[in-house]
Amino acid sequence: MPTDAQAGVEAPTTQVFEIYINASPEAVWTAVTDPAWNVRYGYRGGMSYELRSGGQFRAFAPPQMRAMGFPEVVIDGEVLECVPPTRLVQTYRWLFSEQNKAEGFTRITWEIERTDAGFTRLTVTHELKGAPIMAAGVGSKFSTHGGGGWSWILSDLKSLLETGKNLGA
Repeated sequence: MPTDAQAGVEAPTTQVFEIYINASPEAVWTAVTDPAWNVRYGYRGGMSYELRSGGQFRAFAPPQMRAMGFPEVVIDGEVLECVPPTRLVQTYRWLFSEQNKAEGFTRITWEIERTDAGFTRLTVTHELKGAPIMAAGVGSKFSTHGGGGWSWILSDLKSLLETGKNLGA
């Protein structure tokens, strides 16, 4: 089945994902930025951040992706702004294929805010101008054949923080 990008349907150039998590902003920040935490949800390959302006970002392929021939580092980027535990701005580039690399870097802003009700609002804004393949992928619905986009990754993060278990666990 063709993706939206393959079918010529253009995904939005900016996608915003907002989720509410019953955890502190500090816990959400740690879950996003600490490799010991971020390896536990989503694709479970882990991510590494140098938490300073100009720092390196890398996301790693989990063992099952490596067995399929994917490179060790599947996403790279740079930290543009780092204000723990409330704001992280970074670039983000897929390295899955030469076509993905050619789309270049996109920009992600993570905003973490405690609400008056005591839980945390996590907003992920992904600016995707010039990256239609990535736009289709990050906005996709969960599929057991791979994929799920930000909605699935953030839902898995929420489940892990609130229950200690992943989706489907």
